Amino acid sequence: MAQKQHTRNSGGAGRSGTGPSQRQLRAGELIRHALVDILREEDIRDEALADVSVTVTEVRLSPDLTHATCFVKPLGAGVEAAATTGHESEIIKALNVHAKFLRGQLGRRLDMKFTPDLRFLHDESFDTAGHIDRLFDDPRVRADLERRDDESESDA
Repeated sequence: MAQKQHTRNSGGAGRSGTGPSQRQLRAGELIRHALVDILREEDIRDEALADVSVTVTEVRLSPDLTHATCFVKPLGAGVEAAATTGHESEIIKALNVHAKFLRGQLGRRLDMKFTPDLRFLHDESFDTAGHIDRLFDDPRVRADLERRDDESESDA
């Protein structure tokens, strides 16, 4: 009797063009909530993380749930008067240095078969959204948008 071979692309999240599985999303959200609690409660002794509040915006897991990419944003980053402005890369580097400690804390809090390896990246989606807002506020772009609205109303 022939057995079905499981390959990397044999369905599910491995297929190109599909998003993460429900399992990946659920586990990512559990990890995100636990990391927020850990970062709030634990005292990580690192000068780059002293008096810095970090928010975990998203956790993306690999299909086999062994690797987690954690997107973080230091609170106040991008605000000129904030202490974290210009130090985002140092904060991310410090989090990656302490990733094994954070993984250990995560393993104690979660009921998962394996605790994934953590990798921290700076979440730039807020910067991108701000850039898009500035583009829409540009008078030339606004004029184009208003002209298209007028054309669509006259066609109806």
